[in-house]
Amino acid sequence: MFQPINPTAMRVSDAVARGDIQDAADMLSQVITDDRSADWAYNDLITLLAGHGRRAEAERVARRALADNPDNAGAHDRFGTLLSEQNDLPAGEWHFRRALEIGGPAAATLANLALNLMQQGRTAEAEANYALADRLAPRSMRILAHWSKLREVQGDLPGAERLLDAAEAASSPAAINLLRAQYLSRAGRDGEALAIIDSAPALNGDGQLERGRLYERLGRYDEAWNDFVGGKRKLAAEAGGLQYDADGVSAFYRAMREFFDPVGIARLPRASRRTDVPQPIFIVGSPRSGTTLVEQVLASHSAVRAGGERPWLGELRQVAIRLCADAGAFPHCLARSWTADQRHLAAVFRDHYFARAGSAGLLAPGKAFFTDKMPFNEIYLPLLRMAFPEAKVVRVQRDPRDVCVSMLANHLSHGFNCAYRVEDIVRHLAATADLVEHYEHVLGPVGHVLRYEYLVADQESGTRRLLDHLGLPFESACLHFHENPRYAPTPSYARVAERLSDRSIGRHRHYSARLAAQFGELGPALTAGGYRP
Repeated sequence: MFQPINPTAMRVSDAVARGDIQDAADMLSQVITDDRSADWAYNDLITLLAGHGRRAEAERVARRALADNPDNAGAHDRFGTLLSEQNDLPAGEWHFRRALEIGGPAAATLANLALNLMQQGRTAEAEANYALADRLAPRSMRILAHWSKLREVQGDLPGAERLLDAAEAASSPAAINLLRAQYLSRAGRDGEALAIIDSAPALNGDGQLERGRLYERLGRYDEAWNDFVGGKRKLAAEAGGLQYDADGVSAFYRAMREFFDPVGIARLPRASRRTDVPQPIFIVGSPRSGTTLVEQVLASHSAVRAGGERPWLGELRQVAIRLCADAGAFPHCLARSWTADQRHLAAVFRDHYFARAGSAGLLAPGKAFFTDKMPFNEIYLPLLRMAFPEAKVVRVQRDPRDVCVSMLANHLSHGFNCAYRVEDIVRHLAATADLVEHYEHVLGPVGHVLRYEYLVADQESGTRRLLDHLGLPFESACLHFHENPRYAPTPSYARVAERLSDRSIGRHRHYSARLAAQFGELGPALTAGGYRP
């Protein structure tokens, strides 16, 4: 059927084509101002803003779109994507399913839902949704490529290769070069993987990081380092020019130290334990420190359900701001909880966290515990102790120099965007270590300290000590965590499917000349962790 031409949509398209994104956004915003029922303008504006790194604005437009029309299937789909990218996967899943309820089966939305489910570790459900998406849109390169990734993370490399071949047939070899290289690398065919990446006419940030990791495995460390630095520079630019706000983080950490002093800590209320639900085990530490390994060990125990990386503890900061905004900025607004009529704030924190865990299916019967391994959660330890004064905490330590290299070599969003430059990684690791040292002074020992290098050196002893701290009986399955079929949706997913090894210990030595100027700042963290400077 003939569709009438939309002159505004054409002008928006022309503005985008000439690179004038703000003009395009302004035109779409004017359409929405004039006609709040213009779903197409809302949806196009969300896509435009998100695609050019303006995610906060895109989220605001998506919320406004759904307030104006809760049955806007396209807005649900786009908002689901935004939430999923922020690691709020259960909420993203809800919006994808709502889009399908309203608009009926749509291949693109089914593929988005499948990717979300895969990131939650629910691989069987993801498989079913990719299969349905493929039936609705056969020969879609995007669907086939993502489906092949699902097969790869499950260890089905032949199945992944077949789907990747189909994706290539539907498009071109260049479109799937990066995935092809990743699969070859996982199969130990690093030389072939590097040849494929080198044949690409241009590399995006992820492609350059992948090439850097291949260079490293082949012993070409100077080239690896250049790709890590260059790849991160590209990723920051691709995301709209992300930067680490060193001054802002410093001010936030200073406010946390000032408020959570011995007097402030003593005055804070503590929530009682809820006995009707499974209890969280908090695995804290920097990304790439071994937190995924520890979670996989615990998830192999019959009493523990893997929860993955959840943003809920950090959300308590926003809960406090909403409830205590008239009492000043966070964390000083928590002084409100010092009075008798506001001491229930600790229980509000606890129940907010459990409500979010329930929406993710982590409170289902059958397990006594579930894990939460969100990186850098240690900065919220006082809030954790308000909501869960009896909760078990495992603090994973690893040589911060190795952590620094690994963070630079992988695409990460944790830590206030600190992972895009080595200088910012070092600064953030040092500042966080200093804040945790302060917490230990005012709160006492922060749970069980598990040193990654010790666990690798004596796996059984380290595992037994970990389980003893949690009050769990020893189970041999925890020593065979690599046999757990669960997909751990982090960059470490392939490593935790292998036996424990020491090959990543001392990784920083390959880059000592590059890092010498930076590591002085890590001196206190090295000393505190027992590492030689």
